[in-house]
Amino acid sequence: MKVLSLFSGAGGMDLGMEGNFLIPKSLIDPNNNSNWIEKETSNYYLLKPTGFETVFANDIRTDAMTAWTNYFGKKRDISGIFHLDSIVDLVEREISGEIIFPKDIDIITGGFPCNDFSVSGKRRGFNSVIDHEGRRISPQKNISVNRGELYKWMRRVIEIVKPKMFIAENVKGLTNLGDTLQIIQNDFSSADGNGYLIVPAQIIKAWQYGVPQSRERIFFIGFNKSALKESALNNLSLTNIEEKYNPYPNTTHGEGKLPPVSCRTVLSDLLEPDVATDPAQKTFSKARFMGKHCQGQSEIKLDKCGPTIRAEHHGNIEFRRLSREHGGKHQDELDRGLPERRLTVRECARIQTFPDDYDFIIKRTKNNPGVSGSNAYKLIGNAVPPLMAYHIAQNLQNKWNLYFK
Repeated sequence: MKVLSLFSGAGGMDLGMEGNFLIPKSLIDPNNNSNWIEKETSNYYLLKPTGFETVFANDIRTDAMTAWTNYFGKKRDISGIFHLDSIVDLVEREISGEIIFPKDIDIITGGFPCNDFSVSGKRRGFNSVIDHEGRRISPQKNISVNRGELYKWMRRVIEIVKPKMFIAENVKGLTNLGDTLQIIQNDFSSADGNGYLIVPAQIIKAWQYGVPQSRERIFFIGFNKSALKESALNNLSLTNIEEKYNPYPNTTHGEGKLPPVSCRTVLSDLLEPDVATDPAQKTFSKARFMGKHCQGQSEIKLDKCGPTIRAEHHGNIEFRRLSREHGGKHQDELDRGLPERRLTVRECARIQTFPDDYDFIIKRTKNNPGVSGSNAYKLIGNAVPPLMAYHIAQNLQNKWNLYFK
């Protein structure tokens, strides 16, 4: 089944949709999900590949392309798959007669830009002052496409490609920004002449799917009405969709299920940066402690889920440990003389469930722009946790023949 990925970033959603990556064994339920396991080692499971494959990806960030192609290029031939362009430019080129988007696409996925909807941002929503290429809009320019409206261009791609279904993702903060949620749902449902059935948007909590992080995101899922079986169309139209047809996966962690995964579970085997060999574990923000009143100035709680990894760097990445002077609680580590420091790039990637063979620090060369530590934090923070996406992919794969003709 072919996937067209928009706003791809580092490919967290793409990685989860395809599977075939390593995760710590504690992150999944082997009793209920044993059929997901390809093989195991003492500490890890290799998740089976799914039936999905990304055949088109795009982003405007050069570092995203570098990281994405470096990882997926180790798995298969990815020639011509990644497009370093604004979605607006891609659509306009397609409309002008150039063939941009592949046909016979089964799913379109996209985490349209969230900066303007996030509670940690300016919350300008549809009135963003950033254009579709990430540049600030000056008062002198008449820019018709701003960043807060890029989901409409995802809808344009849906109308061009006419996939069987699509999945769009954004920050939870979108739900309490006026009538933004309803506007976006209505706009998506109007795609292709009201040709798509949009099931009620749902907030997915990453920690309920084995991700050691408090991250919460809202998902929009739409189905091409003409591709659905009549029974599926009728059921997906209900306010309360039967479990048999529900496109949102069942939770595996939380009340009555497996306990939430702690930071300690996924970080304890990592070496300290000064002795590590992995460039991503050696790299961390050197921003000094700025006082408890600022964002990102607390240390993670090792026996609890981690904080939401944000797409930020200078001073807003949480501390792996604080000094006693600054209120550090990890006494055993401080007793061993371990220094105050922020989370490394690899630690953030682990909390997001990226596998260790995903290289986030790539040296710049004459022919490769590379990925810096600062940009790596941004790519990781912007990503969908691959394990959460894998839950979605497995659920859809299992119900595919139930949905479609």
